[in-house]
Amino acid sequence: MDYELYSDVILLGDIPEAGLYAGDIGTVVEKHNVAELETGYSVEFFDRLGNTVAVMTLPASSLRSPTHADRPTVRDCMSDL
Repeated sequence: MDYELYSDVILLGDIPEAGLYAGDIGTVVEKHNVAELETGYSVEFFDRLGNTVAVMTLPASSLRSPTHADRPTVRDCMSDL
């Protein structure tokens, strides 16, 4: 999948050391093309107040585009602090 800069993407797997979990929504902020490797993306993840939670560089296979069936959810992240 090819993602445009500043498009929303959804994380497919957990990255607990960064406080990120499958289903988290991020914004593509950079695209990384490296010969003979899968395209990568730098993705910024925010909380609902707009604060940056993490910026991760991830392969395209770790992401998907949102669909009309997706709904935002809330989880208590106080234990991540």
